Amino acid sequence: MKQTVIIGGGVVGLFTAYFLRKEGIEVSIIDKSDMEQNCSTGNAGMITPSHIIPLAAPGMISKGISWMFSAKSPFYIHPRLDYQLLKWCLLFFKSTSETQVQRGIPLLNRITLLSKSLFVDLEKEHPDAPIFLSKKGLVMIYQTEAVEKEEKELAKLAREYGLEADILDTKEVQALEPNIEVKSRGGVYFPGDTHLDPKALYDFLKSHLKENGAKFFSNTQVLDFEKEHRKLRAVVTEQGKIEGDKFILAAGAWTSELGKKLGFTLPLMGGKGYSFVLPNQPQIQLPTILTERKVAVSPYQGQVRFGGTLEVAGTDQRVNMKRVEGIYESINQYYPEFKATFPKESEIWKGLRPCSPDGLPYIGHAPGYENVLVGSGHAMLGVTMGPATGKLLTALHQNQELDMEVEGFAVDRF
Repeated sequence: MKQTVIIGGGVVGLFTAYFLRKEGIEVSIIDKSDMEQNCSTGNAGMITPSHIIPLAAPGMISKGISWMFSAKSPFYIHPRLDYQLLKWCLLFFKSTSETQVQRGIPLLNRITLLSKSLFVDLEKEHPDAPIFLSKKGLVMIYQTEAVEKEEKELAKLAREYGLEADILDTKEVQALEPNIEVKSRGGVYFPGDTHLDPKALYDFLKSHLKENGAKFFSNTQVLDFEKEHRKLRAVVTEQGKIEGDKFILAAGAWTSELGKKLGFTLPLMGGKGYSFVLPNQPQIQLPTILTERKVAVSPYQGQVRFGGTLEVAGTDQRVNMKRVEGIYESINQYYPEFKATFPKESEIWKGLRPCSPDGLPYIGHAPGYENVLVGSGHAMLGVTMGPATGKLLTALHQNQELDMEVEGFAVDRF
């Protein structure tokens, strides 16, 4: 029987498996971890069609340089002698041109809206699943005049793409949070955004796939591949060979290493982020971004997750406590009454978001292969774009009509 092998058991890999199983395709999922805690489980869980500006936006270079001098800043590239990092940084610099960013905005707009509609479908199809899509929207709050100007411009742009965006003053922001004082100059409210518990989503996808016949190979390291002409035949792992007819690389920050084994280059860097969960006291109501500090605030059933920072770190997974301190210090900067306690290192979640240089994902055929597809490079929007990526990869796999054009996500675009 024909089988598709997916390398990577994060949210993108699982959503791809979900849509392939709906098509009746036999699926095996390989992951080097135990598939309990990963980049898909401890993030903010935000589904944000409002986030249509690519990571490589104009101004990021100057901001990045100033942030480089602070160990607690939102964005950090650790200087080191590394050819792959140097190449990524040069491509990132080129991608910050206005032309490149304007090319990326409509692509992000379409894929995030497609994903949101698929999340709604998922909730309808599985009403008993513990997905808990919030209908509260998202508010971006700011404290400085400079960021206020940026966020208002973003709101105007969002409206041009058909998104709802309400500009709020200080009192209107405070009215959204009746239980706790909010220190802000104002904010932008996106009622069309939503959020969920990412661990609940991940666990549901895993159990649903197991019940529907998907095979899982966790704690399984990919060592090599067996190739024949323009086709991949098998994945060589510590547990032996896993053969397939088609293969999908969705291994997050490690996807570029797989590409290297297959003979093609995929500019990709792991962007390390951290989060921790605290009791929600006094209770924060709304999913929020603390814009100056780039910290995401996600309330979940009596708890709230604070997450942030983008530390371009390759695949280094060590915890940098200074980065965590930056997140922690932002809490009382915006919520002076919140009872914040600094987490123990064992309570800190860390994850590597796979970042492409232009802030757009890689979705499409692997160069040089007839039976290999790639889905990676989603940066901080892995959960947001997960369903759409899985649906698009499934359509490419089945030679079906696509829900949107994917040329802008080409794997060989650099």
